Amino acid sequence: MPLAVNSGSVVLLVGTQKGLFRLHSDAERRHWEMHGPLMAGYEVLHAWLDPRDPAIGYAATHHDVWGAHLYRSADHGRSWEPLDRAPAHASGAYGSRLKAIWHLAPGLPEEPDTLYAGIDPAGFFVSRDAARTWAPVESLNTHPSRHTWEPAKGGFSLHSIHQCPDAPERLYVAVSAGGVYRSDDRGRSWQPVNRGVRAENLPTGQAESGHNVHRLIVHPLDPDRLYRQCYNGVYRSDDGGEHWTEITAGLPSDFGYALASEHDDPDTVWVIPIASNHLRTAPEGRLRVYRSADGGRHWTCLADGLPQEHAYVTVLRDALCLDTLRPCGAYFGTSSGHVFASADGGSHWRCIAQFLPRVLSVSVTSGVPG
Repeated sequence: MPLAVNSGSVVLLVGTQKGLFRLHSDAERRHWEMHGPLMAGYEVLHAWLDPRDPAIGYAATHHDVWGAHLYRSADHGRSWEPLDRAPAHASGAYGSRLKAIWHLAPGLPEEPDTLYAGIDPAGFFVSRDAARTWAPVESLNTHPSRHTWEPAKGGFSLHSIHQCPDAPERLYVAVSAGGVYRSDDRGRSWQPVNRGVRAENLPTGQAESGHNVHRLIVHPLDPDRLYRQCYNGVYRSDDGGEHWTEITAGLPSDFGYALASEHDDPDTVWVIPIASNHLRTAPEGRLRVYRSADGGRHWTCLADGLPQEHAYVTVLRDALCLDTLRPCGAYFGTSSGHVFASADGGSHWRCIAQFLPRVLSVSVTSGVPG
């Protein structure tokens, strides 16, 4: 993916427990304006502007009374309209047709109307008409290993969907708790790719599937370079998931959710560790971001400007993102409703929004007109 020109606006879409907030700045990323809440009262689990056409945006929402819905924007995320249909299982297949839509992902650049969705109960769906209709990917939803999947503490979700522009036949998804799966034929067949990953949630500790994976990253320039943050550990794969190397050493915890990689460098990976599966807050009450420039062999702590005492917050799966500018901009939101930003590769941080509802997701788009 080419780096964006340092012009136009940088837009953040911050999904929270009570609506969506849109923040924007110029390419210098010094001053931010915020609008919202949009879709007020809805949980916004995932929202982004389409990299194929940033005028278009999609959002996955949930409401305790009205259930799960999809929204679409046609004006760079300034306003949103509900869509008529959402992905859902057939009645009676898995107890519930649809509890929540956890993740949305774009298709290939040459397929502007293709979208993918991951839902709870765990299921994978595709739309070929810009989310007007949805079809289940039954080759994965009814995979022979499905009996090893089970709900995790946060739900029973399929998330972290990736299709690789340089290897268009290849798709990756992650299931909590089920593991990482790869297709090499555009979703006609799937195989679990979890070898070498600890699975302490399972009786044997090692298994082909059933893993509680929190986040999966596939680098856009190298479809064989993967990173995953799991219930137990952070891992890297150099061969499309066939084998995994644990890269947790040097981090204050092996638990966490947030994970990101810079668009032009497969060796650079960012994580925000969480203390433990029980406490689920920043280790030692110190909010820290860690970055590695060598595929996780060594880690650098990035904490300048972040609270370093009594910061008992969590950063969730989709609440960390990186822009495509230089120097790299980084953004994340916390369970306390604070949004932090760095315009210099994480060397310095500042809070650009505070006291929002609990942040569920953060996405960034660079070079937006206006």
